[in-house]
Amino acid sequence: MSTNCEDDTCSSCVVAGDYIFLAHHSGGNDRNDIVYQMEATFNDLRETLESVGATLENMVQINLYLKNIEDFRKARDVFYKYFENGFPARMTTTTDFVTSTCLCMMDGIAYRKQG
Repeated sequence: MSTNCEDDTCSSCVVAGDYIFLAHHSGGNDRNDIVYQMEATFNDLRETLESVGATLENMVQINLYLKNIEDFRKARDVFYKYFENGFPARMTTTTDFVTSTCLCMMDGIAYRKQG
């Protein structure tokens, strides 16, 4: 299983039966732009899910962590681009990140019926 953030103590995801538990993902930290970082983060989530035979459509719950609450509306609007058949449950909060250029992170749970 690939690791997250090049940290071998943190798998990008763990599959447990029909559930996929996704660790924190972020991306696009080279630009100070919440939309750019949200899109990069969703692309990273998609890549991780595809590695275990799932898609973003399998997401049932997402935790969105924002550095700045002022970015909430722009970050929220990015969800429309990635979910056409309904949205997963979501919790959004603000926090500081280890990487100072990080504006957002996501983790969550996906469900896909096996067999």
